[in-house]
Amino acid sequence: MTRPRSAYRSDCSSCAGLCCVALPFARSADFPEDKAGGDPCRHLGPDFGCGIHDRLRERGYAGCTVFECFGAGQQVTQVTFGGTDWRTEPALRQDMFDVFAVMRQLHEMLALLEEASERSSAPDLAEVAEQVSAVAAGSAAEVLATDLGTLRSAVGSILRRVSAEVRRPAGQALAGADLLGRDLRRRDLRRADLRSALLVAADLRGVDLTDADLLGADLRDAAVAGADLSRALFLTQAQVNALRGDGTTRLPAGHDRPAHWG
Repeated sequence: MTRPRSAYRSDCSSCAGLCCVALPFARSADFPEDKAGGDPCRHLGPDFGCGIHDRLRERGYAGCTVFECFGAGQQVTQVTFGGTDWRTEPALRQDMFDVFAVMRQLHEMLALLEEASERSSAPDLAEVAEQVSAVAAGSAAEVLATDLGTLRSAVGSILRRVSAEVRRPAGQALAGADLLGRDLRRRDLRRADLRSALLVAADLRGVDLTDADLLGADLRDAAVAGADLSRALFLTQAQVNALRGDGTTRLPAGHDRPAHWG
């Protein structure tokens, strides 16, 4: 493992607007209209840039501001398809979109494994990471033939072991807990197991989440002003984007402070 976690982050300037075309969205609090998968967003420009990028939230596209492809967009555009785009080569359109969907999952796994390697020297960690990396670097056909279930199982096993190692002695066992809207400011969540916990709109202001496992936790609109997330375990940029933080929120190295935090 040699790449920094920041390598698995979106670089829209090197992508052919894949998320703006391949992915569907529905009229909701996150989007002002419906769009079918495969249809370009009406705000996608000829240069694959977003015409309202600096006004997404005020125009009702909050969902776009929290999305993270983990670097899959530029990998598919520049590596898998060698710089070709779906406008220039329309025959490749569906393949690009299908590969993008798989690549995003591969890159998310790689980002998590990269963090795990910084926290642990588990003997099989590098081996599994190399397996995932090899698939991500393959041809379109090889990526589409990936057995994601088998890879996820192998990665998940390693991440569970790393989590147990990092969180020793273990904190509160809250995996999968329904903490929707809860005031957690007085809870000791250091080294807590918060995997897949429902933390939507939870109040985590000022909370120390050092070594807390946040893998898969739903953190949409959770308030984290003043919270210490700098050593939180398996916190992705996508989760950070969904939080409500501010200038006093401490984030892990390699994570960006979302522009919409103000």
